[in-house]
Amino acid sequence: MTPTRFRECLDVFHWSQRGFARIIGRGEGTVRQWARGAVSIPFDVAQWLESCASFMESHRPPERHQHADKQ
Repeated sequence: MTPTRFRECLDVFHWSQRGFARIIGRGEGTVRQWARGAVSIPFDVAQWLESCASFMESHRPPERHQHADKQ
């Protein structure tokens, strides 16, 4: 997983790097290094995040539709 894709995946969930670090039980500095590309993202983290993000990208929430009789 590239640092760019890592940041895109976090954006899918509106997760900050700090929030993601808490979610996965890692240090904030480590997650910042992943986002910068200074340190490789561990395979298990990348695989899990990609799986979650891919699901969300292909299963968008329903859109709100306005009825013609309500303006």
